[in-house]
Amino acid sequence: MLKLINGGVVAPLGFKAWGLHAGIKPGTPDDRMDLGMLVSEQPCTAVGMFTTNVVKAEPVLLDMEVLKNGRAQAVIGNCFIANACAPDGMETAQKTQALAAAALGLEPSDVLVSSTGVIGVRQNVEAIEAAIPALTAGLTDDPSGSDRMAHAIMTTDTVKKEFACEVELGGKPVRIGGISKGSGMIHPKMGTMLCFLTTDAAISADLLNNALHAAVGASFNRISVDGDMSTNDTCVVLANGLAGNPVITEEGSDYEDFSAALKEICIALARLMAKDGEGATHLLTCTVSGCESEEKAEALAKSVINSSLTKAAIFGADANWGRVLAALGYAGVPFDPKTVDVSFASAKGELPVCQNGMGVPFDEDKAKDILLEEEVIIHCNMNEGTASVTCWGCDLTYEYVKINGDYRT
Repeated sequence: MLKLINGGVVAPLGFKAWGLHAGIKPGTPDDRMDLGMLVSEQPCTAVGMFTTNVVKAEPVLLDMEVLKNGRAQAVIGNCFIANACAPDGMETAQKTQALAAAALGLEPSDVLVSSTGVIGVRQNVEAIEAAIPALTAGLTDDPSGSDRMAHAIMTTDTVKKEFACEVELGGKPVRIGGISKGSGMIHPKMGTMLCFLTTDAAISADLLNNALHAAVGASFNRISVDGDMSTNDTCVVLANGLAGNPVITEEGSDYEDFSAALKEICIALARLMAKDGEGATHLLTCTVSGCESEEKAEALAKSVINSSLTKAAIFGADANWGRVLAALGYAGVPFDPKTVDVSFASAKGELPVCQNGMGVPFDEDKAKDILLEEEVIIHCNMNEGTASVTCWGCDLTYEYVKINGDYRT
């Protein structure tokens, strides 16, 4: 049985973290953290997933190389500068890696490097170098370490994203923790996100990789804020085995329980990212049910959460279900419009607005009450099968344009 616990990425045994203000971007306030570190006291089985954008940031390329052997022990990450398409990009990524490794007494190949922020700007490696002694000195397994690292990777995020849980595997309590950042430039697969997951589970690299792919597929690959795919998306998981459970080397009940727990943590983080979309005032959840297949349901749900007109209607608390039906229609998968039912729901109740592809009378005042809630749910029943998929997005507001109109300057 899974239970939520405190501690984020330091909840599992053997992990420490910290974050601080390094001054990576000149002019930022001294209390604005921008550099974080995570380390395990033991070498870890490690796997990762990265942006599918052809244009990849140098830290992504470096981490992909590091993880080829399925091992890592530490992560150093920063915000404000993405180190993508930037002067001396790989050189500065490797120098950051080497500096962190030397401070931790590790080999550079044990250290992952992650960055997020503005593209095309040289990484301020001098500020990172000056801050590393204090960063490593601060490392702690107290929950404050996870909290500070979660804040140190935020860009336009307004809240930290952090979760941890415990599950019993082979008679041993096993913990999984995670932090992530992401607010804008979010679109499968994946979004402008950094996500660091930790666990004290003992598990083979192959099965850890399978579990991560399943978790990301059901979470981060099912969110969208603005339809823009990043150059820096990184999601890694480190497993140090300190829980003492029998090593998971084949599929079975322990693997299924671990995979389910990892998926729940990723879904929780993904929902926070969608809710914290740049300028957002609503979390937009779309569940497509009654579909022939999961793949088809996912394509339909993604089309709805990506629809600018649907997102704008949610911002205005306008029950314009026609936007939803139109978004389903251009998802690129076949269906019979005459069998589709649509309803809007929230904590204030649920209201059918379309049945069998046609509008039905509804109370506009009740609809507005439903759509004014923080989370708005769009239910689309295709009435053609049994598959169901949920995706998450947010509304489109004036503030989104304002944030991105002057993001670089």
